[in-house]
This record gives sequence, C-alpha cells and structure tokens, in this order.
Amino acid sequence: MSGHEEGEPKELAEFRAEVKAWIAANKPAKPAFKLPLSFLEVESKEQFDYLREWQRKVYDAGYLGYDVPKEYGGQGVDRARFRVVGQELARSRAPFMVNLIALQWAGPTIMTYGTEEQKKAYLQGILSAEEIWCQGFSEPGSGSDLASLQTRAVKVDGGYRVTGHKVWTTLAHFAKYMILMARTDPAASKYSGISYFLFPMETEGVDIQPLVKLSGEGGFNQIVFDDAFMPESALLGEEGQGWNIAMTTLMFERGANEGVGRERAAGFVERINTLTEVAKRQKRGGKPVSEDPVFRDRIVRAWIEAQAMALAAARSEAPQLNADRPLALPLMNKLVMSEWAQHVAELGCEMLGPEGALWVGDDHAPDGGDWPRAFMNSFGMTIGGGTSEILRNIIGERVLGLPKSK
Repeated sequence: MSGHEEGEPKELAEFRAEVKAWIAANKPAKPAFKLPLSFLEVESKEQFDYLREWQRKVYDAGYLGYDVPKEYGGQGVDRARFRVVGQELARSRAPFMVNLIALQWAGPTIMTYGTEEQKKAYLQGILSAEEIWCQGFSEPGSGSDLASLQTRAVKVDGGYRVTGHKVWTTLAHFAKYMILMARTDPAASKYSGISYFLFPMETEGVDIQPLVKLSGEGGFNQIVFDDAFMPESALLGEEGQGWNIAMTTLMFERGANEGVGRERAAGFVERINTLTEVAKRQKRGGKPVSEDPVFRDRIVRAWIEAQAMALAAARSEAPQLNADRPLALPLMNKLVMSEWAQHVAELGCEMLGPEGALWVGDDHAPDGGDWPRAFMNSFGMTIGGGTSEILRNIIGERVLGLPKSK
C-alpha cells in the first residue's frame, strides 16, 4: 500500500505530504544500541531517553495530540489528522511513541471520566512525554479474572493508603503515574467494590522490582505497595465506579479509540513489506524464498489478512456500520491483530531456516536476531488487554449471544 489514500480531500492530502516530509527530515538515526521492538520491552535508560526524545520532537512539531483539545495541550480534536500522522509514522518505520500506555489508554480514559482539573493536570504531560504512565491492573492471583483483585485502597485523612501487589507492569521503572485499580469496599460485590485511581509513583511505600521475560529482555515489573499514600484528587470518577472505568480503558487498549485501528493496520502492512524483503534476500536451495510456492502463498495470505484488518479498522470508524454490535470490531481487531503479528514473526523465522534460531548479539543473526525476538515478544501482545481465550469468550457471549461458559 502506498502513502496515497484514494479519495482523500486535497487539504488532508497536503497535510499528509507535509507530515511525510517532516518525518523524512527528522526521523532519528538508528542508535548504536539495540532498540526495543515495542513499548513492552523498554528496558534501559538509553533506550528510554532515545524514545522519549523522539516523542517530544513529534509533539513539539505539532503532530501529536490531534485527539486532545487545545485547552489541555493537544492540537484540537481532528480525527482525520490523527489518523494520518499515525499512518505515516508507521509507514516510515519511525520509532514508536514510548508513552503509549498514556497516549492510547490513560489519556482517553481521563478525557472520558476526568474532572476539568485532572484533564489540565495530566494530558499535556502525557503528550510531551514529560510524564510517563504505567498500568496497575493485573495481580499475581488475578490476571484474566481482573475483578478478583485484592490490592486495597483505604480511605484516610486527605487521601488513601494502598497495600497490595501488581504484576506485568510495563514502564513502571520510568513512570510518574499509574492507572491503578484497587478495592475500596471489600464488603461490596467484587465489581462494585473497586475504584480507579491516577496513582503518583514517586511515593514512599512503592517498591518496583524488574522482571525478566521469555526473551531475556526486561521492560516488565512487579510493584509492591506497602501503605503507600495518594491524595484524594487521585480518584478518577467516583468510589465504586472503577470496574466500569476499567472496561473503558480496556476498550481503548483493544483499539476502540478512533483512528488507532487504522494506525496499527498501517504498521502491519509495513511489516509485510519487511517480510517480503527477507523473502527476496534469503536463499533456499539456491533460490530466493520468494520463489518458493508455499512461502509465496503464506506471504500473500498474510498480505490479504493485513488488508482485511485495514478495512475492518476503517469500518470501525463509521458508527452507522457498527450500531447493531458496537463492541464487535474493536474486540475482533485486537484478537486478530495480536495473533496475526505472532504468525508473521513465526513465518519470518521459518523463511530464515536454521539462521532463524540465531539470537540477538550473534554476529551471524539475520536482521540482528529481530525475527526470533519478535516471535518471543509477540506472546505479550496476545495476553495484554485480555488474552486471546478471554476475547473469544467475550465475543461469543456479548457479540454472538452464545451461552456463558462455565
């Protein structure tokens, strides 16, 4: 797919050309150190600083924040421009926005439920990457069954004191704030006893412990709260409203925010282009992999699926096409996109043959070992925001109307 969008209005086409030219002139050079493949793997300070500087540069240039009103530090809500910037960043293979949890999940949730003071306090820092956010939902005993969480927030004079344990907390080691789910009323039902907080991480009683993933990389953490204080102003919405607010955050995480799906789809089309480069370059039996009919068929199938995801993402932005089942497309898109990325990474490893087993740091590893690395890291995407199994259950029950599983 080219950068041209058929039928795009002249003004938008000119804006697209402007964004494309700016990215070409300002995209940072590849650093000497290994960059993470996604926000899930940001481990070192040098990786973080490089990515944070890039986000600041995009924001300062006026290309980040087309989903946020100007009074809160954004560019003013313009969904078409928001989509164009996301697409062109993906197509140019530019570095990702490091504050993604804030940009795509926390920020839209604050826009939906926050007070005027909270919107003014947090949104600009999210866009400029001055204030990094992490997510405190999962716990060691409550991942897929989120409503069973045990972390407590006890009301005290002037605020709350938090005690508990969160896990799989991406970016916590750089975060200033956490979107936190905590139980405020243990006597209430497991859903109505939960509240939602904008928790300040730089607080006494917060212990951040790094976790090492399957790939050997960091980026995840576990957080232990020991009577950690937060002010009353950290409460988002009302006490006991946390479950409903969290469901809104998860919908944003699954791509329900307008324009995000098409941005992700543009990235997938670019991934196919990268895969095709490998197929032309890599030899099997003395011939390029691209001449192998089985691999050609699999690449074309993946390309067709990428086009289908792009069309589904475009369809999700037309309310009249989603009125009967508004949850269907965001849920299906998250499920399909995360599994598709895993399949493509696996296909890349297969095309490389035995060399596909060579890991990061091996001088002989094709593309620096990024294909097996992408495959190992892809499992995080099929777990975060609801596992594939959970999403299939939700789609079956809430979209298709099938009986509840027991």
